[in-house]
Amino acid sequence: MQKPRSIDRLLKIMEDLRNPETGCPWDKEQTFETIAPYTIEEAYEVADAIKNNDQQSLKDELGDLLFQLVFYAQMSKEDGGYDFDDIADTISDKMVRRHPHLFGTPEPRTAEAQTVAWEEQKALERAENTNEKGALDGVARALPALLRAQKLQKRAARVGFDWKSLDPVIEKIQEEIEEVTDALKNPDNAAHVSEEIGDLLFACVNLARHAGVDAEQALMSGNDKFQRRFQSIEDRVQKSGKTVEECSLVELEEYWNAAKSEERN
Repeated sequence: MQKPRSIDRLLKIMEDLRNPETGCPWDKEQTFETIAPYTIEEAYEVADAIKNNDQQSLKDELGDLLFQLVFYAQMSKEDGGYDFDDIADTISDKMVRRHPHLFGTPEPRTAEAQTVAWEEQKALERAENTNEKGALDGVARALPALLRAQKLQKRAARVGFDWKSLDPVIEKIQEEIEEVTDALKNPDNAAHVSEEIGDLLFACVNLARHAGVDAEQALMSGNDKFQRRFQSIEDRVQKSGKTVEECSLVELEEYWNAAKSEERN
């Protein structure tokens, strides 16, 4: 017997898992809404494997992410909607449409030129979508906050709502810091404090964008740096015979600065 294609085997497994009579009780109960959080989690685990340069884990995590797609396709198929082939055809059509220099009239392009053309084609598709009227329509609310802020700012910039230099961007951050400081004078108004801090974070994302830095990746790196240095503090405290709780803030700051110096050297 000829071995089925890998994707056909996976699709059949998914169909069996969802079989109303003989399928897995957990898989049969799932819906688009209940699976969505797992999809986000799997995407982050793919990113983590890439960051750790762990190819074996990456292969496993990519399989888990592919399984999420197959899950959605099966649920839609059961409802008489699209199936896996429809999804594959849709993305294939989109790639052909967005790369006319390859699949239409051959045209040499730099990576930068292709990025511009890609965004122009996306804008054209959004204009043709009757559900998307404004420049910011279609930016998913479920995106991580920093990533969504960056996308919203890029969309606004494409229609001319953007500063042309870094100076006003930095001035805006300073203005937002002052507003946060003012809001903190009335800490009982937690909603106002939260709003002003949100404005400050949004302004910082704008600075990252103008500097050509991915805000999400920058904060991820900052998180990793903090964890690495804090673990160094814990190691130094342990060697001193104390616990972190027993150390004064002055001592901990000395350990922190030592960790920073060690990294720079």
